[in-house]
Amino acid sequence: MSSGQLANGINAAQDDLYKERNGSAQTRSTDRTRWRMLDENGRHTWHYLQSDEEVKKWPQSTADKYFLNLPTGLPNLHEPKTALDSVRNGLSFFSNLQLPAGHWGCEYGGPMFLLPGLVITWYVTGTPIPASHSAAIKDYLYARQNEDGGWGLHIEGESSVFGTAMNYTTMRICGADAEEPRMIKARGLLHRMGGAVNGPHWAKFWLSVLGVCKWDIVNPVPPELWLMPDWVPIAPWRWWIHMRQVFLPMSYIYSRRFSYPPNALTRSLRQELFTQPYDSIDFLSHRNSISSHDNYHPKSFLLNTINFVLVHLWNPYIRAWLPRLSQRAEAHTFDLIRREDENTVYANLGPVNGPMNFLACYIHDGPDATSVARHRDRMADFLWVKDEGMLMNGTNGVQSWDTSFLIQAVCAAGLAADPAWRPMLERALAFLEAHQIRENCPEMEVCYRHVRKGAWGFSTRDQGYTVSDCTAEALKAVLMLQRYPGGGYPVLIGEERVKDAVDVLLTMQNATGGCGSYEPSRGGEWLEYLNAAEVFGRIMVEYDYPECTTAVVTALKLFQKYYPDYRRSDIDGFLSRALGYIRKAQRPDGSWYGSWGICFTYAGMFALESLSSVGETYENSERVRRGCQFFLDRQMEDGGWGESYRSCETGQWTQHEQSQVVQTAWVCIGLMEAEYPERAPIEKALRMVAGRQQKNGEWLQEAIEGVFNKSCMISYPNYKFIFPIKALGMFASRYGDLDLA
Repeated sequence: MSSGQLANGINAAQDDLYKERNGSAQTRSTDRTRWRMLDENGRHTWHYLQSDEEVKKWPQSTADKYFLNLPTGLPNLHEPKTALDSVRNGLSFFSNLQLPAGHWGCEYGGPMFLLPGLVITWYVTGTPIPASHSAAIKDYLYARQNEDGGWGLHIEGESSVFGTAMNYTTMRICGADAEEPRMIKARGLLHRMGGAVNGPHWAKFWLSVLGVCKWDIVNPVPPELWLMPDWVPIAPWRWWIHMRQVFLPMSYIYSRRFSYPPNALTRSLRQELFTQPYDSIDFLSHRNSISSHDNYHPKSFLLNTINFVLVHLWNPYIRAWLPRLSQRAEAHTFDLIRREDENTVYANLGPVNGPMNFLACYIHDGPDATSVARHRDRMADFLWVKDEGMLMNGTNGVQSWDTSFLIQAVCAAGLAADPAWRPMLERALAFLEAHQIRENCPEMEVCYRHVRKGAWGFSTRDQGYTVSDCTAEALKAVLMLQRYPGGGYPVLIGEERVKDAVDVLLTMQNATGGCGSYEPSRGGEWLEYLNAAEVFGRIMVEYDYPECTTAVVTALKLFQKYYPDYRRSDIDGFLSRALGYIRKAQRPDGSWYGSWGICFTYAGMFALESLSSVGETYENSERVRRGCQFFLDRQMEDGGWGESYRSCETGQWTQHEQSQVVQTAWVCIGLMEAEYPERAPIEKALRMVAGRQQKNGEWLQEAIEGVFNKSCMISYPNYKFIFPIKALGMFASRYGDLDLA
């Protein structure tokens, strides 16, 4: 048999294994029965057990098996007849996935540009990549390779230079042979798109770090911007938190021009990723080259002009003449990097700045530094393993966020006093108590951090970033459960800490009345003229978000129910301005555009809930009637709703080819919150939702649920449990426990 025939045979067998999603526990390269997820007070790390003795000592949990798509052993349940039957079956299944710390975990995947940054950082810092990790990463990337051979910005996206060049590089670092048929196919597509020189800014940055591109191809990232006085309108502290925390280590690394020394692999990549010989490429001339597949947000004329001046005047002349200025800028940026590390216990804001901070510490402190060791350890927090392999999450998890919604769902279903769910809910409450942030950052003004005492973040207390809607939803969950009629739940979060949370929420409002995500807006939308990322929109500053604003409104209204006199005038003023924003944000067709979930269904649910909390319902509000009608006009034949992620990209409703359980639940919740007077469309929708529930109580994964920055989709797998449970429970509470079979 020839080597080509052997390779084809091996790859055909590997393809068959990928298609066998519910069969053998053996993936292409690792045995799924040997993976374990360790939960240490909400910190998730995955471990591959090498010996049978290790396997015996550390058995897989039900949650491990579920995450890995292995048989869980959970029984089939009594066939549900009514809405509450479905709710109880769903809770029966989902409660078995609760983790030891009291929360729920899941993959938070979707973006396809995260793993490459980590793998390149591992490689250039000499961090050993375990064979199990390399194999599982390759498994995942092969599983998510598009039919044309490439990879996109996210798992449902069309192939792009960014996705293809970066994931191809990741595959090669992890040991994939360049002559494997699927690698050849990927390379062919990349070449048809013009090669890696047509990648966006972040791709060029990482490939320059790896030594595959020359730094000339990277548009400037000057650290000197951090030396600007705070009053300067373009000073980086005014940018959106994710943008400035990525720009920070990126600017330090750019200034140091760190580049990994050439070796056999990088020399080979220099030939594989480009359409012409490496030595003949004029990298400087490709600073602005970008494929049409990647150019979601073209650079502005202003930014191109600034870059021209920086490249042709600042870097070669002014910066060269003022070496102390660049040294001062590097020292200041590294001080801010250090503060970010310390304020997050090295967990960092997210999986983009985390590896960059790791690399910056490696450059500044040296390979044996404590900071490097702590970063190296923390990178595991972002990794997740599933049946397809190993991916990188969009944060270190969704722990606080999903746990808050689950508590609310059980309360909405009227089941929080049921002894069957009390242990689960007590543990969930204890988790939220443990992960409320109890102190502000040291010298918070110096590192440009917003107040955080009393807040909840998206994931864990260690990560330590205030998020407006996470704080609001956690506060609602705490108030609902601790004050649930007949519940008798312990008061783990007392009055002072509840008021701390409210104090944080009252700082989150913009002048428009709307709320941002991590902090109030610090700069104007015109700063998008400086958006250099190219693949994302609305990335430069904090914006008003309907979802964040509505969450804060409903939290404050619930708080006022129990504490009517606390900061009454401040809260009333906040609510008046916020409601004005929510009403103004509604489009003429009755919809609200969502920025964190897909898309109009997501934002509409929250908007109708917030208006209902102040007494605006279908009966007395024309805007609520328009919001309901927008949904009703789009109900599908089977009773459900289905919205494509394209809605996020285009800003216009785009119908999904089939109804979605999660989006259907969102719409039903919105209609019920609005007190829509007709039961029939809601009942029809929830019959569909109940009908898709499996015999063991679970719902299966459908299309992707979340989004950020308009163009990148992200997964929220627990939504398929939480929101159907809430919608069905609300239906039973409002209409009686009717037969939905």
